Amino acid sequence: MPLDRSIIASLPLFEGLSPAELDGVLKDARAARFPKESTIFEQEAEVRSFFVLLAGHVRVVRATPDGRQVIARYISEGEIFGIAAALGRLTYPATAIAAVDCVVLVWPNAVWPDLAARFPVLSAGTFKTVGSRLQDAQARVVELATEHVEQRVANALLRLANQTGRKTEAGIEIDFPIWRQDIAEMTGTTLHTVSRLLSAWEERGIVVSGRQRVTVTDAHRLVLLAQHRSKD
Repeated sequence: MPLDRSIIASLPLFEGLSPAELDGVLKDARAARFPKESTIFEQEAEVRSFFVLLAGHVRVVRATPDGRQVIARYISEGEIFGIAAALGRLTYPATAIAAVDCVVLVWPNAVWPDLAARFPVLSAGTFKTVGSRLQDAQARVVELATEHVEQRVANALLRLANQTGRKTEAGIEIDFPIWRQDIAEMTGTTLHTVSRLLSAWEERGIVVSGRQRVTVTDAHRLVLLAQHRSKD
């Protein structure tokens, strides 16, 4: 049964495409569900598909040569991912794991060249996404090389709040389960250090952290910490 074009019509990636063009994009796609913590694809596995996330959040993890895991980023609803073909790669550069129950659209990798040629909007949006992620990766390399750990953790929380934040009465809640170990892997530090920082910031009214949940209660003061300008 063909997929309904309405599932992608409102996504920025497909903005400007006509109904007929949306149907053309979806012709070779299928919908798939991935339970929380299931693997969508693995690092260095042969590229067979690319994806658009319809619902949920995806954690992208890279393994280092010494066996450590580093969380490269989180994918939010509406984003394209697994687009190794657009980078000229034959294998995936990282592992994608469903951070929560996810619904994704899946295309065979073989159709990417045709889709990119037929729908320049899709191609342009994809390369814009790739460029943005490369800039983000470069910024994080600079952070690791030049910033104190407190700044790195503050910046990571601000990025997550900006990317996935949901306004609540308490503040801006990062809208998916996240462990303190996840934050440690994102910032190149230890679980102990992240726990110590979050506990101290909670006492100062900057964040509220519970089991797999973090809410930024004072974004301004967190920005000052990220900029290393906090006085208290």
